[in-house]
Amino acid sequence: MGMSEGRIKRGRKFDQVVLGAREIFLQDGFEGASVDLIAKAAGVSKATLYSYFPDKRLLFMEVAKTECRRQATGGIDHIDPDLPPEIVLRDAAIRVTSFLMSDFGRAMFRVVVAETVRFPGLGREFWVNGPARARGVLIDYFRTAVARGSLEIEDIDLAADQFIELCKAGIFTRLMIGLDDTISQEECDRVMHGAVEMFMARYGARDAVQSIRRTSN
Repeated sequence: MGMSEGRIKRGRKFDQVVLGAREIFLQDGFEGASVDLIAKAAGVSKATLYSYFPDKRLLFMEVAKTECRRQATGGIDHIDPDLPPEIVLRDAAIRVTSFLMSDFGRAMFRVVVAETVRFPGLGREFWVNGPARARGVLIDYFRTAVARGSLEIEDIDLAADQFIELCKAGIFTRLMIGLDDTISQEECDRVMHGAVEMFMARYGARDAVQSIRRTSN
């Protein structure tokens, strides 16, 4: 079955179903999440659940979209282009890292990776509603900053990808493969500070680079 948005039906207990499904998907993964368990966690009958979501894949992606949108409200959907780039990037690094380190960010990433071979559309939907949103905001900001002369970037798309990767250097992989259960705030701060410094050293206009160096000292 496809994952067309139009097949989802909304009703009084729609949000209740999504909340219950979130709990089970993150606990048991896509394959292990049975309709019985989801219905029980949501406090609804199986008939009610099926009336909203006739396909479990539709329900899974609704959970992913809902959570990504919720996370985005505290993410980098809004950037003040009037602030110095080092301040903007520092704030963006905090928000990107917070999402990646969140219980949802890690759990959903694991589920999508595990299921994307069987359901290729899952990965695309997760990307569009999650990481791609943050990337798009950065790209828009970088274009504005380049036009103002505060950043000097030739390949803006690449720069956005580089910044996001810098924000999770080392720590995200260690969490994903189980080398660490948690990452200390001190370690996260070290990585985020390094991400901003390295990015500004490569792409910052001369005045902006001098400013961040004075701040660091």
